[in-house]
Amino acid sequence: MLGQLILNLYIGWGVPVEEAGNPTVATIIFIAALLTGFGVFDNIAQFAGAGLAVPVTGFANSVASMAIEFRREGLVLGTGAKMFGLAGGIILFGVITAFVVGLISALW
Repeated sequence: MLGQLILNLYIGWGVPVEEAGNPTVATIIFIAALLTGFGVFDNIAQFAGAGLAVPVTGFANSVASMAIEFRREGLVLGTGAKMFGLAGGIILFGVITAFVVGLISALW
């Protein structure tokens, strides 16, 4: 419901309907990471249950949680190196898949 509300706001602000999905997803990722940083996301997830188990918010929560957990080890060796520990495989295979599909599309 929140995603649809944000989508409707972007459409109301003049973003074309076909393009309004991209800033909506970015906004939801930002909100999930922000709520994780404030320590509120887990409480909302326990209350809402599967409503927050969608990949976008779950991914933002996992990356932000890892960054918060390892921040005491420093910016480079802590936050920078370990924040993608849980989600690194997803990012790696997502980028590789996007490259391969883009290459096939360009050659086709």
